[in-house]
Amino acid sequence: MNPSRRRGWLNHERRVLVMALAAGFPGVLVALLLLWTGDHASRTSWTLTTLVLTSWLGLSLAVRSRVIYPLQTLTNLLAGLREGDASVRARDARPDDALGEVMLEANTLAETLRDQRVGQLEATALLRKVMEEIDVAVFTFDGDRRLRLTNRAGERLLGRTAERLLGASAEQLGLGACLEGPSPRVAAFSLPGSIGRWEIRRTSFRQGGLPHQLLVLTDVSRPLREEERQAWQRLMRVLGHEINNSLAPIKSIAGSLARLFHRDDLPADWKSDADRGLEVIAARADALTRFTASYARLAKLPPPRLAPLDIGALVRRVAGLETRLAVEVGAGPRVVIPADGDQIEQALINLVHNAADAALETGGGVRVAWAASAGHVEVTVEDEGPGLAQTTNLFVPFFTTKPGGSGIGLVLSRQIAEGHGGALTLANRPDRTGGRALLRLPA
Repeated sequence: MNPSRRRGWLNHERRVLVMALAAGFPGVLVALLLLWTGDHASRTSWTLTTLVLTSWLGLSLAVRSRVIYPLQTLTNLLAGLREGDASVRARDARPDDALGEVMLEANTLAETLRDQRVGQLEATALLRKVMEEIDVAVFTFDGDRRLRLTNRAGERLLGRTAERLLGASAEQLGLGACLEGPSPRVAAFSLPGSIGRWEIRRTSFRQGGLPHQLLVLTDVSRPLREEERQAWQRLMRVLGHEINNSLAPIKSIAGSLARLFHRDDLPADWKSDADRGLEVIAARADALTRFTASYARLAKLPPPRLAPLDIGALVRRVAGLETRLAVEVGAGPRVVIPADGDQIEQALINLVHNAADAALETGGGVRVAWAASAGHVEVTVEDEGPGLAQTTNLFVPFFTTKPGGSGIGLVLSRQIAEGHGGALTLANRPDRTGGRALLRLPA
């Protein structure tokens, strides 16, 4: 007989039964031999033979059932776990025998899987709720660029329900360009549900072993319009203040000169009065001219032309340009970065000049230092002046607290820093009175 067929015929249940029968066979054989060779009546021998054989077979079947039933229970428990049903529990799970310990471990595993499944269902429900409530369009595309999942914001954006959207290709939905190009980025395009500017974020993930793409579209038109409106309000407030400062004296002096010239009897010093009035008008007109020139300078800052720039040499050169006081230069490493030397020098000149103005008010000093960090170089300008009284308007164009100031130095410096991919921050010094400007540039 084929061994594989023999093993298939003698499965576990049959092997247990055969072993139980084999275990009792010697005793049964001896009992029957003694019974039939002894001096017993035929009826008694047949009765005892039937009793012995029935007991032997019954006990063997009981042993088989006792071994097989717990295994069937475990089979049902594991099958339920495989199907996601963790409510099945094994009975007679006791810690005082080996089989009971197996049952206890199986019940513990089922309880653990049930808790994990409940937690997973709760987390999935929360994620779905968040996806439905957020005002961000979320799309999931498979490897064939067909839509597999979207949220309520995505339905509004595309102007159709999810049932009509799922299965459509990205090109059919007008989102083909969003699955290409850099990420993140901001682009303006029109969709059935909205027209505006959108921030596009895209990433890849795997589901079921297959590649998918997650696309997130955020409407930035409304926040940008709000920021633009606030910027215009701040700009118009400063422009109105500056223009009124020039137009008010011009109007007043022009009215005084008009009344002077219409008098029949001109005073003896009317020419000197007219000259002074015209000088004031010319001075305020020149101030307005400088003001508009400063605005043009701020609005027409060219893009940086990158070239190797030695930060240490630049800092020492800018510190030497300040003649009103001695600027202390801290020691720093030799760092060469790609930057526009003229623009960075102009930004540092503005920062050092402002620090010197503040230090001269209190008789303090100015210190400039630089340091290299992971992928960046930081230039610090510290002064021992009175500190920063207002930090909200520091970077508002044409806002200034200094007599004769243009109000564009800090704005221009920050624009230069951001044009290089860096940043400029101003704050009060934490160690003492004074201000600190931090210019951070990518290395």
